Amino acid sequence: MTTPSTATTSSAAAKVSPSKEVSESHRDLVGEHGRTTIADQVVSKIAGIAAREIEGVYDLGGQAARIVGRVREAIPVGGGQSITQGISVEVGEKQAAVDLGLVANYGVAIHDLAAAVRSNVINSIEQMTSLEVTEVNIAIHDIHFEDDETTGETAEPRVQ
Repeated sequence: MTTPSTATTSSAAAKVSPSKEVSESHRDLVGEHGRTTIADQVVSKIAGIAAREIEGVYDLGGQAARIVGRVREAIPVGGGQSITQGISVEVGEKQAAVDLGLVANYGVAIHDLAAAVRSNVINSIEQMTSLEVTEVNIAIHDIHFEDDETTGETAEPRVQ
C-alpha cells in the first residue's frame, strides 16, 4: 500500500513543482480542476475604471469615440457612459495587452499622467485577474480646457 501513496504523492508534487509551465501567479487560471477564462470585455472594463481613477484624465477615447459616447448618454433606455470607450485589449491565457486613448486636462504633465495611468491599469488588471500585463500603450488624443465647457448661456453678438 505504500507504493500507491508514494506514486500519488509524487504526482501531486509534480503538479505544484516550479518546473510546471503555468507560473505561480497564474495557478488560479489553469488548475487541476479546470480552467478560468477572462473575457476581453472584463479586462477592458478594469482598464477603463483604473484609467479614470487618475486625476488629470478628463475622458477616454478619441473624438469619434467621445461623440458616440455622448449620443449613447442621451438615449434614455440602455444608454449611459461606456466604461470601455477608447480602450482596446488583447487577452491570452496568461497575458494581456492594453491600448487606450485619453483626453488630458490642461496643465497636467502628460508624461506623468501617462505613467500614472499605465501603472494603475497594470496594477488593477494584474491584481484582479492574475494576468501578466505585457504593455499599456497610451495615446493622448486631446487636451481639455475648462473654457471648452459650454455654460448654456449664449454670448452677446459682436455685430448688430
